[in-house]
Amino acid sequence: MEKRLFGVILTILGIVGLILAAYNFIQGNTGSNHSVKSTVVYGILGLLFFFAGVGLIRDTRDLTNRN
Repeated sequence: MEKRLFGVILTILGIVGLILAAYNFIQGNTGSNHSVKSTVVYGILGLLFFFAGVGLIRDTRDLTNRN
């Protein structure tokens, strides 16, 4: 259960990171080097967290008592 909860948290963080990357990209202030770096970092970390979270959720089995 703990791994699945951690997977949900990672997935939510990944979605937030991807939304921030998309927001920075849409704002269009890519003239400064800082904005491009932050967009790339948010995007990469968002993808990493998202796929790690989805992988944890998918690979973790539920251990329930069937009595």
